[in-house]
Amino acid sequence: MTKDNRDLNIESISEHAEDKSKSQEVLEKYDTDAKVRKLKNRKLVFIIAAIAIAYSLYHLYVTFNPLPALQARSIHVAVGMGLIFLVYPTFKKQDRSKIPFYDWILFLFSLGTAGYLIYEYNDIVTTRGGIPNTMDIVFAILTVVLVLEAARRVTGLILPVLALVFLAYPFVSHFLWMPDMLMTRPFDLGDIFGQLYLKTEGLYSTAISASLQFIFLFILFGAFLAKSGMGQLFNDLAMALAGSKQGGPAKVAVISSGFMGSINGSAIANVVGTGSFTIPLMKKIGYHKNFSGAVEASASVGGQILPPIMGASAFIMAETTGIAYGTIALAALLPAVLYFLGVIMQVHFRAGKENLRGIPKADLPRTKEVLKEKGHLLLPIVGLVFMLYTGLPIAYAAFYTIVLTVVVAAFRKSTRMNFKDILEALEDGARQSLSVMIACAVVGIIIGVVSLTSFGTVMTSAITSFGAGSLFFTLFLTMIASIVLGMGLPSIPAYIITATMTAPALAEFGIPVLVAHLFVFYFGIFANITPPVALAAFAGAGVSGGDPMRTGFNALRLSIAGFIIPYLFVYNPAMLMIDTTGVAVNATEFGFPSVLEILLITVTAVIGIIGLSATAEGFFKTNLNIFTRFVLGAGALMLIIPENLTDIIGLVIVLGIFALNYVKNRKESTVTA
Repeated sequence: MTKDNRDLNIESISEHAEDKSKSQEVLEKYDTDAKVRKLKNRKLVFIIAAIAIAYSLYHLYVTFNPLPALQARSIHVAVGMGLIFLVYPTFKKQDRSKIPFYDWILFLFSLGTAGYLIYEYNDIVTTRGGIPNTMDIVFAILTVVLVLEAARRVTGLILPVLALVFLAYPFVSHFLWMPDMLMTRPFDLGDIFGQLYLKTEGLYSTAISASLQFIFLFILFGAFLAKSGMGQLFNDLAMALAGSKQGGPAKVAVISSGFMGSINGSAIANVVGTGSFTIPLMKKIGYHKNFSGAVEASASVGGQILPPIMGASAFIMAETTGIAYGTIALAALLPAVLYFLGVIMQVHFRAGKENLRGIPKADLPRTKEVLKEKGHLLLPIVGLVFMLYTGLPIAYAAFYTIVLTVVVAAFRKSTRMNFKDILEALEDGARQSLSVMIACAVVGIIIGVVSLTSFGTVMTSAITSFGAGSLFFTLFLTMIASIVLGMGLPSIPAYIITATMTAPALAEFGIPVLVAHLFVFYFGIFANITPPVALAAFAGAGVSGGDPMRTGFNALRLSIAGFIIPYLFVYNPAMLMIDTTGVAVNATEFGFPSVLEILLITVTAVIGIIGLSATAEGFFKTNLNIFTRFVLGAGALMLIIPENLTDIIGLVIVLGIFALNYVKNRKESTVTA
């Protein structure tokens, strides 16, 4: 190893350590989920840990011993909400070393919201038939207030304010000054809060059902994987495979962040977690700090669309649409691969344009050694995919995968988990689930109001009306609505809201339900890298030391393929590897297109994405002038559009420009030599 290489390695490690030390600060700034109390009283620490562990064990128990829906969901919300009041401070600058007395009161109130439902359950579902009495309304109001306050502490103001806007709607929707489209019949307190508290169409809706049955278990699975060293495996494997290539550290960031993002379901946490390692390395070899943060952000957000887990959103989509998980995961595969190809190629072309090299192989782990030491940790993921594709219920598959993780981790001493590690994983899983649980509860308020007032129909009517009968304009308006609704939200509640509010508009054009849901899912997710509220990009800027808005726009450019691909699979669903010919809009079973059709779409889309990436960076082997970039971009879009004529024209343009630049580069290299 040369002295320069040693210096690079030592300085990279040093800078990594410095950046890692501020990662928690960055995480707390852009992800309020991370701003937790740091208690000094060991007894309190033990009590909270015991509650969290019991919370995890409860979910493992009800997987095989289900309770009535309203009871099971209310316990899920109540105990999680109680934990939030003990774990999260009331205000940002509050002393986080102790728990104020009023948070203990809020903790007891939280437990009381489920206790009341369990105690009164028989009367509610039989004697009263779901019609609320005075005490029902009191507890309903208390529950809504507690949910909104808990959400404010964990997610910030955006989601609770959005819920309050929706909650206010049924109180004023019958006033004469409301637009005709928004007017409804009058609703009283019993109508509104009975809907939210006593039924499974409000707070305890499908969102909480998914959180209880699927999301919690997969977050718990992620916690067990983290304890076993899976994160380090992804980093080491990515370093071994791509670290020495042109622009290697950036490619490592894309690969490792993509895989970790698919598992952990939090783009912001993933940006800070993997970014504290990859961003300093990117900066060290010469990538600009704004670009480095953007690479990490675009890859982490992309992980949410990457099968097999898709940040647990795939399971909610299966629950919401009634479409088999295997169909959804298969449909999402090619678009996700194309998205990551677009990011990697831009990273590659930027490195070529700025002559950025990778890390010397001598400083990198070897693939064989990495797989030998920790490769067995991939077995739980393989087992999970196998179980899901064989039709095993999702909750059962998650449970068995957690057990499999503990067993497989024991194969080697370096990954083996002892009893303390297992308890810590149970506690970590419970803590990590709180942000998603409370977000789903708030989304339940929105869903309850939409269901009560038929506001979803109004939204659908508005989008289709403004779309003026044009599919393209309707798609565009749906995209804007999905981005706006997804701003500042985690991926799961963002999908649930967009699926409820905007996806139905696409059904008016006969778009199959899976295609419509994937369309809004993409844009709800990409709100995290779309300025002005691009939280994942801002977190990347926090780690890299870059400018937040410039990092956001860099991330937007890196993700350009992700803003085009959803339009493509709407116009040609064969990209999703499904055949919708003659299939009704609400069908949940699809045929399989021909292999030739999939092959043609894949090849043309891949070449088109590479051409688009070269256009964005203005480089292919050598620099591209403005005119050439314009022509290349047009050719790339023609290739991506699924039509035979445009494919032929695009292929001629893109391959022609690539060939000319290849020859030009050879001549320049010869002259230089």
